[in-house]
Amino acid sequence: MPRSLFSWLPLLFVVAADLAAQERQQGRALTLAEALEIANKESESIGIARAGIQSARGEQRRARSEFFPQLSGSVSYTRTLETQFAALSEDGEGGPPPGGTPVPTSCPTFVPNPAATPDERLAALEEAAECSSTVDPFGAFADLPFGQPNQWSFGLSLSQNLFAGGRILAQNRIAAANRRSADTELTAQEAQLVLDVTTSYYDAVLSDRLVTIAEASLAQAERTLKDVRLAREVGTQPEFDLLRAEVSRDNQRPAVIQRRTSRELAYLRLAQTLNLSLDEPLLLTTSLGDTADAPEPPAVPIADVAPAAPDTTVEERAPVRQAAENVRASEGQVAVARSQSLPSLVLSSQYAKLNFPEDAFPSGRFLTDWTVGVALQLPLFTGGRLSGDRMVARAGADRARLRLRQVEEQARLDTRNTIANTEEAEARWSATTGTVRQAQRAYGIAEIRYREGISTQTELSDSRLQLQEAQANRAQSARDLQVARVRLALIRNLPLAGGSGASFTSAITSGANVAPRMPAPAVSPVRAVREQGGTAVRR
Repeated sequence: MPRSLFSWLPLLFVVAADLAAQERQQGRALTLAEALEIANKESESIGIARAGIQSARGEQRRARSEFFPQLSGSVSYTRTLETQFAALSEDGEGGPPPGGTPVPTSCPTFVPNPAATPDERLAALEEAAECSSTVDPFGAFADLPFGQPNQWSFGLSLSQNLFAGGRILAQNRIAAANRRSADTELTAQEAQLVLDVTTSYYDAVLSDRLVTIAEASLAQAERTLKDVRLAREVGTQPEFDLLRAEVSRDNQRPAVIQRRTSRELAYLRLAQTLNLSLDEPLLLTTSLGDTADAPEPPAVPIADVAPAAPDTTVEERAPVRQAAENVRASEGQVAVARSQSLPSLVLSSQYAKLNFPEDAFPSGRFLTDWTVGVALQLPLFTGGRLSGDRMVARAGADRARLRLRQVEEQARLDTRNTIANTEEAEARWSATTGTVRQAQRAYGIAEIRYREGISTQTELSDSRLQLQEAQANRAQSARDLQVARVRLALIRNLPLAGGSGASFTSAITSGANVAPRMPAPAVSPVRAVREQGGTAVRR
């Protein structure tokens, strides 16, 4: 490759960086508060938790309904195509006589007439006897449903539980526990969303800052190479120094490329968290506050989500509260299983209006059918089903209690770990205060010493790397402190083992010329002894 092409590479890097910066400056301005608001509207996990609350409310309303009477209405129409009562007519019983005279369905009441002659009285008596012998025996049931081709029924049904062995009360306790658990789940998802969005936002801001640091280091290396090349041309610098300057400059380019790639990934992850278009450029306006002399980073806008003072009580952690509600629901299942062995008493009433028209439409006289009854049910033998249900319910309650204890232990450790990480982040932030300013001063002196010829290029390169590392450590400590404070503020409502941005942040901070950070240690045995009840003992 011609040497002139190498001379154009720095200019190409500068032009590409300027274009990327201009594109980002023209993007959508986004503060952390706006990102939190967008995420709360767009989050699928929040929507799922809200749907869970609606489902729990429905279950609670359904369980409460068994305290009240159940009233239902019905309307039915029946068309009889063939009936067993038609056989009576086919056998001649009740059918018309051979002459075709219709069979009477009823006879007038026989009333003797004292003023009539004996012949008239005998004739009337014979007529009444003849009518009664030919009358249709089923005529009195003409309006009853036996064999009627059309039947309409308008009815009401009423039932009321009088005694259910405690089943209804237990079901209401289960529904109330599930409702409280659903409310806690929504709170936990909201807190986790705030932590995830804050972590993703500050990861993107940190990646921007690391790109700026890497590009500044590349610019410093370019300036040094330019001075060395000029000194080489006038004969005051050997070729060895020129080669070292070129190698130092070239070693900065992969770091810049890696930082830019990490920045793109960070912005993509933030856009995915907020359900924004991956092609829409973003301009993050909330800074890390990692200036050299800043006493502490700016406050995170989470006052509407978290209380002013973090609550580190283990019993108030969201997972512990959910586990406790699960225990109450399991105990309710045990009560339901026991109630199946007790008698149940139900009051019921059926009221109906019946009509048997000649055609398909209601007409004529309506008949009333109204019954009231009390039913007592008591299981006598079920083949072991009820005892099996009780065993299953008791086993579920035992599992729920053990899980509660397990969650309490994990919550206690998670709370102490969060406090320890926050203390570590505060200590690392304090340790980096003034380091950047000192590194900048040291690099300025090293540049002057190198120009004056009283120091070597190695000393200048070491000073530049120290400045880059100090700036990166300052930005990283600012990000870690922000995220740690948010997690501690939300500790009461957060699920266990949160902090999904840790692994991604380690990928951002890894790169050439920057010492890799070790992962945050777990709670040390000394700290575990000094902390009691989930709250750290401050030194």
